Amino acid sequence: MTTEALFREDAYLARCDAIVTAVDELGIHLDRTVFYPLGGGQAGDTGVLTLPGGATIAIADTRKAKFDGATPDDAVHVPAPEQAALAAVAPGTRVVAEIDWARRYRHMQLHTAGHLACAVLPYPVDGCSVTADYVRIDFATVEPIEREHVEARLAALIGGAHPVTTEWITDDEMAARPELVRTMSVKPPMGLGRVRLLRIEGVDLQPCGGTHVRNTSEIGGLRVAKLEKKSARTRRLVLELA
Repeated sequence: MTTEALFREDAYLARCDAIVTAVDELGIHLDRTVFYPLGGGQAGDTGVLTLPGGATIAIADTRKAKFDGATPDDAVHVPAPEQAALAAVAPGTRVVAEIDWARRYRHMQLHTAGHLACAVLPYPVDGCSVTADYVRIDFATVEPIEREHVEARLAALIGGAHPVTTEWITDDEMAARPELVRTMSVKPPMGLGRVRLLRIEGVDLQPCGGTHVRNTSEIGGLRVAKLEKKSARTRRLVLELA
């Protein structure tokens, strides 16, 4: 039931043809998908599967598949309940998988904004969440953080129109460069032979399997919605699109 994760190479791909490989209590498995499964702090995609003949199935969430031998790319498409078209879905069914593009694009903008925040605030990350409404990052630091400084630096990085690209390194190369890992709670997947890096030219480089825009200018306006002392050693930053 291995899933070809098309979003890994092209986050702008909004739809694809696919074949159902399995249907179980968790949802619908496809041989390939543009749907990003919940992981690394980023919410799973929603959208629709269109069956031959035009019937559609609303997908309410996408999760990582859980079965023996599953890889991080194996996904399960979670349908909204009580849909008549579900009865027509079986292994071998051909479908068109299409994400809610507007929602995904906001994920891409805000996830990229989170990487910029890591460049502005060079502290370890002790938790994060990327949704269509905000990106929340908990920084492990006792240092005070100034809202005006953060907003000004983020605006400069967005206005700098820095290219955003992905690249891959081997597990051994990743192990030799522990300084690339900023997150304390989410570690890069090792053991598959290679690790995906996100590079914001001249700004940031760190492991990340999420979806991002191609240029920081695409983020547009950004504001600090919340900045608080979460604990004695943690400062929480919440960013929203302006």
